[in-house]
Amino acid sequence: MPDAADITPAKAPPAWTAKEALQAHWPAYLIEAAGLGIFMLVAGLAGTALEAPHAFLRSAIDAAWLRRVLMGLAMGVTASALVYSPWGKRSGAHFNPALTLAFFSVGKVRAWDALFYIVAQTAGGIVGVLLVQTLCGAAFTDPPVQFIVTVPGRWGCQVALAAECAISFGLMTLVLVSSNRARLARYTGLLCGALIALYVTVEAPLSGMSMNPARTVASALPSAIWRDVWIYLTAPLAGMWLAAWMYQRRTRHNHIACAKLHHDDGLECMFICSYVVHRRRQTFLASPPPPAV
Repeated sequence: MPDAADITPAKAPPAWTAKEALQAHWPAYLIEAAGLGIFMLVAGLAGTALEAPHAFLRSAIDAAWLRRVLMGLAMGVTASALVYSPWGKRSGAHFNPALTLAFFSVGKVRAWDALFYIVAQTAGGIVGVLLVQTLCGAAFTDPPVQFIVTVPGRWGCQVALAAECAISFGLMTLVLVSSNRARLARYTGLLCGALIALYVTVEAPLSGMSMNPARTVASALPSAIWRDVWIYLTAPLAGMWLAAWMYQRRTRHNHIACAKLHHDDGLECMFICSYVVHRRRQTFLASPPPPAV
């Protein structure tokens, strides 16, 4: 059993400059851009196939809820695949400024890394949407698909705001609980994918299911549809920040190990990471006391 002195969390290293961050971590920034680009590419292609008026699946599946189930499955599988991919293991598989800033707020991501992640995520998402536009043309850009923009549903802005806060809080809580539990950590990507699939199926009619400011901007910029965009720039940030804040303060044992969704021990970690220490700490807490002599 490890000694208690060995489970003290490591101190954060000194802050890097922008140049140092770029030189050291530019591959991870490109991965974050590519990851959200792929996610938006799949979302755009699936949305067009399921909702464009003359698409085969739109004609074959009349029930809107069933089309949302298929859309949810497509996005959930994509999210899980990205988390477990070699790219996702290297960058941490954020692909979402709200997730990055939540980890930044609890001291797991450096400031320049957070900034460059957000820029890369947004740029990658826009490229993904433009690629779908090139491939699908009017079927993607015209209603009802309309660049898969996120706008409030028929229940209005207040419901959309509350829904975006709630689903963002739920996803961040799931990430923190699963990734910081030895028995659950390996399943974090699967759990996130399942939750995203559920959200698309159930919550999408309320707000469009963004949960990601970069995802919303990626659709809004080329479409010039900015209606109620403030909801999608603020609610995910608030929901995920609140989840991280509450998790960190709930009990002294809820130490946040790392900003990666799936931590591969064989890869060097770019974050302010105490994953190995955290695993040893959990082993220490879970180990039975030594037998009395």
